[in-house]
Amino acid sequence: MFKRLLLAAVLAVSATGVAAEGRVTLGWGRIFTNDQIGDSKDRWRSGSYTVSRVRGPSWHGYEALAFGDLLEFRGHAAVIAPDNLTAPAVGDRRYAGLLSLGMNTHFGWKAAEVGLGAELAMTGPRTGIGSFQRWFHELAGMVPPSAGTLGNQIGNHLYPGLNAEIGRSYDLGGLRARPFAEARVGVESLVRVGADFTFGALGRDDLMLRDVTTGLRYRGVAGRRDEGLSLTVGGDLAHVFDTALLPSGGAAVAEDARYRLRAGVQWQGKRAAAFYGVSYLSREFTGQPEGQLVGALSLNLRF
Repeated sequence: MFKRLLLAAVLAVSATGVAAEGRVTLGWGRIFTNDQIGDSKDRWRSGSYTVSRVRGPSWHGYEALAFGDLLEFRGHAAVIAPDNLTAPAVGDRRYAGLLSLGMNTHFGWKAAEVGLGAELAMTGPRTGIGSFQRWFHELAGMVPPSAGTLGNQIGNHLYPGLNAEIGRSYDLGGLRARPFAEARVGVESLVRVGADFTFGALGRDDLMLRDVTTGLRYRGVAGRRDEGLSLTVGGDLAHVFDTALLPSGGAAVAEDARYRLRAGVQWQGKRAAAFYGVSYLSREFTGQPEGQLVGALSLNLRF
């Protein structure tokens, strides 16, 4: 049943992309996050990979797009783990493998930049995330999650979800400020407010997408490719209503409030671009002794 539903979701997303008349692929966005390239530890929001395919008639900025003109098809996989992969402490969070497929549309509304979307998120052993991490850690000579840790992971479940973000960009000389608000319902249900600040050309003419784990933004569609370096900093505060990743009644009790602080550097060359960022994630459950630093990488090459 689980695999049939997953296959149906993949076919539905693919069919939508094929049937959309007048659309071409405008760009691909990718971002990899891992706490090994953040605070050099392997715990909690351990790692994720997100890939986005963006299709539309053309890209000339948000103001030229109406609802449904531009579509982003997104796949996301994440490892969420206790502090100790072999012998988790009492009160630590349970292991969770998370896989999601989604579709978003990005458009302009008055002076605002809007993103609306839906997704199907999946947890549990059938995602294959836990088995993949164990295989990779054994191959790389790292400590793999134990059979007990994987046996106690969050179970197989499907979570349909909706998400929305609205923001507005302000050019202040060499600085661009973008306050935003976000709401999500699904595997995690929350509302969030925050802002991002960019020094340099990064994102000024691009479609920038937001990583769900770190809040860092990555390029989905390139506008002008001004060579050089750009710096981005930002932060946000969220109120969490519910999360399937910290089930009620468990030893790890979810925090109602979370915050994230982040910074990143983008390098743009003639045929390549690279981004590295780091995000501080506050505690997500009451037994978590401290926050964590998660690093992020994104690389784009043109041939």
